[in-house]
Formats: sequence, structure tokens, C-alpha cells
Amino acid sequence: MPVVFWEAGFRFHFYSGEGDPLEPAHIHVARPGGDAKLWLYPDVRIAYNRRLTPRELRVVQAIVTRRRQEIKDAWDAFFTGSN
Repeated sequence: MPVVFWEAGFRFHFYSGEGDPLEPAHIHVARPGGDAKLWLYPDVRIAYNRRLTPRELRVVQAIVTRRRQEIKDAWDAFFTGSN
């Protein structure tokens, strides 16, 4: 499970087996007791949420929006070997 970064108490990460064929670029976000998955494109949006509060989701979505290019670069580097 490659961790891209930690911010505001959340771990932002991928799973190494993201589907076959590979799913579109997204990020998993976790904290103790809760997690979510967010798609990166065309707009940052929530794919699923398990036990994050509405406030936490707003924080997470803002972080992903702000750091979307960094996340996409990490996705490309990990899954395709390019940047």
C-alpha cells in the first residue's frame, strides 16, 4: 500500500492491486475508524465514504483538490513507471 502523504491526520494512499484493468486515477483516504475513496478526474469527487463525517469529507476533498497533481504524478510513477 503506497502512502502518498499524510495530512490533517489522514493517510492518503493507493492499493497496489487497483483492478484489472487498472481503474481511473483515484486516492484512498483513511483515519482510524473511517475511510473514503475519491476520483481525481474530471473533478475531485467522492467514490465512497465509510464513517468520515461531512466536515472530514470537506477537508479531505479540499486537500485532494489542492494536491491533485501531486497525487496524479505519484499514481503515474507507481502504476506506469512514468511521471
